[in-house]
Amino acid sequence: MTEVQKALKGADYPMKGQDLAELAERNGADKDLVETLRKVPEVDGPNGVMKHLSGELGGPTSDDSGS
Repeated sequence: MTEVQKALKGADYPMKGQDLAELAERNGADKDLVETLRKVPEVDGPNGVMKHLSGELGGPTSDDSGS
């Protein structure tokens, strides 16, 4: 998800969702991403953001490979 990485360029973790959303807005992210980031709890780094976004955006939240 390079759009998210671009949007959060310069992030100084840990950060709360509101701060992430404001940073993304300044970096030119689209409105949907900004609104989604507002719901993110405080995260320690980009992996935390991506983990939360995968759930918010309807992506897989667990490895359901059938094992």
